[in-house]
Amino acid sequence: MAYGLGIESSCDETSIAIVRDGRELLSLKVYSQIDSHSPYRGVVPEIASRAHLEKINSLLSVAMEEAGIEFSDLNYVAVTSFPGLVGSLMIGAQLARCISLVYGIPIVAVNHLEAHLAVIGLERELPPFPWLGLLLSGGNSSIYIYKGFGDLQIFADTQDDSLGEAFDKVSAVLDLPYPGGPYLEAKANAYSPIPGEKNPFPKLLKEDGEDLIRFSYSGLKTAVLYYKRENAKSLPIEKIAYYFQKTAFELVTRNLGKAISKTGIRTVVAAGGVLANGTLRDCLEKEKERSRFDLFYPSKKIYCTDNGAMVACLGYHLWKQKSFVGLDFKVSPKRNFEQII
Repeated sequence: MAYGLGIESSCDETSIAIVRDGRELLSLKVYSQIDSHSPYRGVVPEIASRAHLEKINSLLSVAMEEAGIEFSDLNYVAVTSFPGLVGSLMIGAQLARCISLVYGIPIVAVNHLEAHLAVIGLERELPPFPWLGLLLSGGNSSIYIYKGFGDLQIFADTQDDSLGEAFDKVSAVLDLPYPGGPYLEAKANAYSPIPGEKNPFPKLLKEDGEDLIRFSYSGLKTAVLYYKRENAKSLPIEKIAYYFQKTAFELVTRNLGKAISKTGIRTVVAAGGVLANGTLRDCLEKEKERSRFDLFYPSKKIYCTDNGAMVACLGYHLWKQKSFVGLDFKVSPKRNFEQII
């Protein structure tokens, strides 16, 4: 029996989790900084790191008490070390170092992006590798080839705005609150298109052939802005939200189908904050039936957001591989670990 502590502080959520054997969640505590960043419609690094510093020790205390274990019971401390905001990552890293130094517990440094994909292990038996990892969040619109724990390779990436970033920017254009995802989804769900109605937004990257797989959402954001200007007197927000999602998600499913065809990998794990969107989940399920592949994503929406449970879950598998780091391990904003070390 192995107990693991997961520490997540890469961006605007401070989170601590305790996991047993990489599968059983004993405690998960998350402090969201949304209220602090909302006035700026984006994450302010200085505010984020200060909030982590103020909250992380109290979250640790509550999580340990809820899990009913002592520090001496821990087998490993897993902490996000990349990518993320450097000042925020440093707070979690320093906590991991202190626990390791005092109690002699090994540290496992975790790739934040890989942890998003591995978190499905808290809900089900992990499928055999390799997987295609579809990661859609505020900072990522990417497809990875996931060959094994610690072996994550980029396959397709965004050229500009990520999908989560596009949600936030379009929300700002439409004068909706931050973060934009839940509000745009609610508006879209309230719209019923007229039969035969034309999508006011163009198909994204329609010039790309089967061999080119990439994401780009800056053009869609601009199209929404122009459409708003043209319809300023009677702005149909629900219609815009509906077709924004329809256009954005079509690119996701199209790229996923192309990736499956090109790689031959038929196991897909989808993750990231945008996976909390129910319409996106429905689109992926339909693409699964059409292209006939195995699809996995977190059923609990809290596992889609940044959280310590995903860090502790991946940390367990890396701990079993003895992938430990010393007290002098680095943190970095970079996604490529080879560039860090």
